[in-house]
Amino acid sequence: MQEALRFLPQDAEPWIARISSSGARLLWHGSEVSRGLPLTIRGLRKSFGDNEVLRGIDLHIPAGQFVAIVGRSGCGKSTLLRLIAGLETIDAGTIGFGEETRPEDVRVMFQEPRLLPWARVLSNVEVGLGRDRASPDAQIRAQRALTEVGLDDKRGQWPAVLSGGQKQRVALARALVSHPRVLAFDEPLGALDALTRISMQRLLERVWRDQAFTAILVTHDVSEAVALADRVLVIENGRIAHDIDVDIPRPRQRGSADLAALEGSILRGLLQSADDPSDL
Repeated sequence: MQEALRFLPQDAEPWIARISSSGARLLWHGSEVSRGLPLTIRGLRKSFGDNEVLRGIDLHIPAGQFVAIVGRSGCGKSTLLRLIAGLETIDAGTIGFGEETRPEDVRVMFQEPRLLPWARVLSNVEVGLGRDRASPDAQIRAQRALTEVGLDDKRGQWPAVLSGGQKQRVALARALVSHPRVLAFDEPLGALDALTRISMQRLLERVWRDQAFTAILVTHDVSEAVALADRVLVIENGRIAHDIDVDIPRPRQRGSADLAALEGSILRGLLQSADDPSDL
C-alpha cells in the first residue's frame, strides 16, 4: 500500500543521502528554496501477472531535483513513474513525499496531449484545476499557465487546429495550472520533430527553474536526459543499475563535448548490458 513517509532525514541511509551537486542548487543556496517535494522509495515491487516489472527499488530524490529515468523498452521505467503518480497500485514497498500530499501536488504529462476536442484551449487548461475549476479565479489561473508556455494567443482555439508542439504546450499548461510540487513526464516529447523537441526541452527546463517543482522525466532519448536532468537513473531488469550525476553547468549547450561524452557512456552501458538487439 502506498503511504507517506514523514520528514525522513536525508542521511538516514547511504542511498538516501545521495544528492548531486547540481541538484542541491534549489535546496541550499542563498534564498532559493525549492517548493518541490522530496521523494523516498523503499523496497518497491510491482508485478503484472507472472511478470515482475520492478524488483525492489530504493531511491531518494531531493526536493526540486530534475531526475531522468532511462532504460530499454520494458525495463519498468514507465511503471515506476505511474506508481509515483499514484496511477498504479503498489505490490510491496513504500513511496513517500515527506509530508501529506494533495491530489494537485503530483501531476503527470503524457506522450499524448489528451486534450478534449470539444473544448477550447483555455477550457482544456482549466481541467487541470480539478475541483478548483469552479473557483472565481479559474480562468485567470488558466490564462497565466498559457502565458507561461507561450500560448496566450491560442486560448480561444480548438485543439484540432494546433500543431503537435502546440498541443503539448497546452498539455504542459494543464499540468502546471495547479502549481504541482512534483511533475512527472512520461516521454512527453517522443512524437515531436527534432526542432520542436529541442524547443520543448528548453521550455520544460525553464518552467522547472521558474516553478522549482521536483521533476521526473521518463525518456528513451539519452541525449534528452543528459541535456535536462541533474541526475540520470538507468533501470535494468526492474532495478536501478546506475545512478549518474550530470555535473555539467547550466545552461547546457546541445552538442557539447561534455554532454556527448556522458551520453556515449550511458549508451555504451545500455548496449553492453543487453542480451538481445531490441531497440532502446
